[in-house]
Amino acid sequence: MAQNKKQSTIVYSTDHGTICPACNRPKANCTCGQKSIPKSDGIVRIERQTKGRKGKGVSLITGLPLEGNDLKKLAKTLKAKCGTGGTLKDGIIEIQGDHRQALKLELEKLGYKVKLAGG
Repeated sequence: MAQNKKQSTIVYSTDHGTICPACNRPKANCTCGQKSIPKSDGIVRIERQTKGRKGKGVSLITGLPLEGNDLKKLAKTLKAKCGTGGTLKDGIIEIQGDHRQALKLELEKLGYKVKLAGG
């Protein structure tokens, strides 16, 4: 009986940071030629999602070319404009409720190209 053993790969090292899964080298020294996926294509997408939230919807904003404190400030501003709560997870802004149209108007005022994604 043959056993399938899963090969263990290091994903993160405290010495080197993120490790490439293909060549097991630090991302900075990656030699396998894998290109990282660009963070943004220049289009901010707003979608409504209820999955995993017991039927309660949230508006997700992805594709923003901001990081750190700038993203936090924008999230706070958008939550205030919608008069609701929300959070920032992994570079995605979540606003409670279906506020896609209001969010689209606010982001367009700030100069972003915005698309409503999903159904």
